[in-house]
Amino acid sequence: MQSRKSPLPRYYQLKEIMREKVTSGDWKPGDLIPSERELGEQYGISRMTARQALTELVNEGLFYREQGKGTFVSRNKITQQLIRLTGFTEDISARGQAPATRVLSMHMIPATEDLAERLRLHVGQPIFRLQRLRLADNEPLAIERSHLSFIGCERLLDEDLETQSLYRILESRYGIQLIQAEQELEAGLTNEEDAKLLNLPMGSPALYTRRTTYTNRDLPIEYARSVYCGHKYTFYTHMLRNQLVP
Repeated sequence: MQSRKSPLPRYYQLKEIMREKVTSGDWKPGDLIPSERELGEQYGISRMTARQALTELVNEGLFYREQGKGTFVSRNKITQQLIRLTGFTEDISARGQAPATRVLSMHMIPATEDLAERLRLHVGQPIFRLQRLRLADNEPLAIERSHLSFIGCERLLDEDLETQSLYRILESRYGIQLIQAEQELEAGLTNEEDAKLLNLPMGSPALYTRRTTYTNRDLPIEYARSVYCGHKYTFYTHMLRNQLVP
């Protein structure tokens, strides 16, 4: 590590040392890295300085924390393309990973004012609410909270939504064609409930999405709010710029 006479702050010097260890392959994805105390002893710095370096690299996505376990080198992120309407199961399977789902709750609820507006319903109309924890290779990746409305949607209460894809069930058993969706993305920090489910410290970086899915009659059938582990997931889109008229 450079001397105290260096114009670079001590935490920044440590950041670059740790970044180089990842780049060079000394620290591999999934490796547990030294604790703040160990880094402080090794490089002759305070725990507060080590904590600042670690926190910034966690916020940048190079490292991630697991509550009660420590700080780890991030694995390659799962990328979801924003140009195709796919479900979670399709996304993860296409990347050679094993998708899994744990149903946290499912029941019928009266539509709130917000949900009624998004699904074009009357306030209080019964809709199906599904909350699921999504996993890839047995690691928590996302929490999805879906709200669906269609004639007979209460029958979803009897479906196996842990081992079967919701979108495939809608298309194959209910004859509902899913054509397009509108999705909003927002960066944020996990609250206590979501952090616990995702096995993250509260306040960890996360990606929040809001998606409305439409049928072939341009009717909204699902409104879903999801939260993704920020260090494990990224979204991709391809954009074209209109050519200027000469």
